[in-house]
Amino acid sequence: MFTGIVEEKGKVTSIHRKQDSLTMNIAAETVTSDVRIGDSISVNGVCLTVTSFQETDFTVDIIPETFRTSSLSGVTPGTRVNLERAMRAQDRFGGHFVSGHVDAVGIITHKWKEANAVYITIEVPPEGIPYLSEKGSVAVDGTSLTVFAVHPSAFTISLIPETQRATILADKQTGETVNLEYDVLAKYIDRLLTAKYQPAEGKTGKITTEKLQQFGFLD
Repeated sequence: MFTGIVEEKGKVTSIHRKQDSLTMNIAAETVTSDVRIGDSISVNGVCLTVTSFQETDFTVDIIPETFRTSSLSGVTPGTRVNLERAMRAQDRFGGHFVSGHVDAVGIITHKWKEANAVYITIEVPPEGIPYLSEKGSVAVDGTSLTVFAVHPSAFTISLIPETQRATILADKQTGETVNLEYDVLAKYIDRLLTAKYQPAEGKTGKITTEKLQQFGFLD
């Protein structure tokens, strides 16, 4: 489990690529300070297991499922990545519950600056929109962020100066991809309602305003 508070920006130093998988070495300093083989580290929002390490780098394997469902298949040597160690029970909880399991890959469609904030609009697959709500949480490349606005097929986030400094998101440009993980609470609510109240023929079974009102989540 992670919090979405990025600890440092690592750098991919080497890649051993196969057809649908790869082994990746990442240069880092903070996350390697107490690392052990078998530890979990979030790399751009993907929970990966450390297979070897040295003082200033570590190695992870990316299996076919992760290769197909995340943006890590497109990394190259020199790529910067967001890194976070798995949280400990005694740690402060600064972001939101992030599992490190990517739900979708989004595409940056717009980016602009206003005062000291950077705004980014990300296009998402249609099935992801019900899990997004204004002022709700979403993990973008492993970064815990607040949803600024929800659109028919996209959502907008705003990066404060600290997030611009501490993560790779401010450097991303339109057309680039990001890993998305929707709020786990929204996914659990959807799963419970879908399992308990099977949708009628022709219905999607996804969360709707009417369904939330019916079961007392909205006034």
